[in-house]
Amino acid sequence: MPQCNSISEIYGEFLGLHGLGFALTCTVNCGTLFRQVPACICITGRHLCLDVHLKLNLGKTKLLFLPAKSSPMIDASITVESSIVSPSRSTRNLSVTLDGQLYFTGHIASITRTCQFFLHNIQRICPFLTQEAIQLLVQALVISCLDYCTSLLAGLLACAIKPLHLVQNAATCLVFNLPKFTHVTPLLTTLHWVPIAARIEFKSLVLAYQATRGTAPSYLQTLITPYTPARPLRSASSGKLTIPSLRAPGSHSSRSPLLSPR
Repeated sequence: MPQCNSISEIYGEFLGLHGLGFALTCTVNCGTLFRQVPACICITGRHLCLDVHLKLNLGKTKLLFLPAKSSPMIDASITVESSIVSPSRSTRNLSVTLDGQLYFTGHIASITRTCQFFLHNIQRICPFLTQEAIQLLVQALVISCLDYCTSLLAGLLACAIKPLHLVQNAATCLVFNLPKFTHVTPLLTTLHWVPIAARIEFKSLVLAYQATRGTAPSYLQTLITPYTPARPLRSASSGKLTIPSLRAPGSHSSRSPLLSPR
């Protein structure tokens, strides 16, 4: 749910697009938006049914509430077509598990379990495969899983993404048939594999570059602001980006836009 004016503006535009008379001001609160959510969901369900020929399954619908730390406590449950939808601790969308604090703990644990499952099965058939075949299997089943939606993990602490590092190290040792605690940095260079932290940063920088060139979605372009000095300087044409102020320390959702400008 919205927790800042920029997200509220996007939500207001969506309501206006579907014919809801919703007057948005800069002082709108979460309670006002919550009263509009059931009607918005009903309109979205009708749109899916008529235009896309899909039916909204309220029995499997989940609500994830992401309040700001300074926001007042409110009842986030909503009623849609006589069905009560209560907030969940986590929800899954496009194979990504989202939690209320956006720490992605469940998502990282799910990726780790999946990759360990693939590594275990590949290890069982390693005696019958060449090293090249093992590398192709690991890249197709494990590395591709580690690469999926990695930009969402931008701004997390190193200890949070450490399980993904361990999975990548295990995959590297499996390709070369080496012990578990082998130093893998030169092996990653040989395989042309980028470490997890660098992969996350690279994906974020690619999105930032696309936003500056106007090829990224509009909601990403609004997060990127070109640097404009107070007076004419040579740095005005350097292509730098403005680093936004951090108003909510400790919140992953507020730290994410800081990575690309830096």
